[in-house]
Amino acid sequence: MLSARGLAKRYRRVVALEPTDLDLAPGESVALIGPNGAGKTTLLRMLAGVSRPSEGTLTVAAGTAARVGWVPQRPALYQRLTCRENLRLFAALEGVPDPEGRAERLLERADLVRFADRQAAHLSTGTMQRLNLAIALAGEPSVLLLDEPTATLSPEQVHRLWTWLTRLCQEDGLAMAFSTQSVDEAARHAGRVVVLSHGRAVFDGTMRELVREEGGDPDDRDAAERAFLRLVGEDG
Repeated sequence: MLSARGLAKRYRRVVALEPTDLDLAPGESVALIGPNGAGKTTLLRMLAGVSRPSEGTLTVAAGTAARVGWVPQRPALYQRLTCRENLRLFAALEGVPDPEGRAERLLERADLVRFADRQAAHLSTGTMQRLNLAIALAGEPSVLLLDEPTATLSPEQVHRLWTWLTRLCQEDGLAMAFSTQSVDEAARHAGRVVVLSHGRAVFDGTMRELVREEGGDPDDRDAAERAFLRLVGEDG
């Protein structure tokens, strides 16, 4: 669905991300995992078209019209507008034929109907994150990119969000990439993980492959965490 080849980002002499390859297929969920400053957000922002790469190419599969939904860590919405008004506005900006109808469907799907006429500024953290995701879906994207979507959520809110995201991949066929610092979250919700460290992709594969590569037992619950820490050089 989306293919990146040699995407890199430099700020003068500082290399934020070395040339990186990444492919996203329909219905696939990929976790970008790494410590702070590893390059996760930099890569996502370039994939989303928010930041221009210093080098490399980003292409869409032939015969498709991939539209990207971007969910930044800080909600990108209008605080003074209601949930309904935000969704109508962003659907219209995306050129959706029926913005009002799209907004109403998203309110239902995001379980936001009872908050429809409440200003975004007065929403709880979890509810605002659901609105943030609903806005990213306003343009009916085929690719969804999320920057640490559960970082500020409670366990109940995390469960709720992942139930929805999993359905989007399995039922709607969205290609999804999300960043996280949690090995457990990556193992639970991604079919593939890309480990970044110091601006460089150091692994791309399944979590079981990562554990085996680092000499661990794939059936050991803590093996993935240890393998990740060894790979990024933070094992004590």
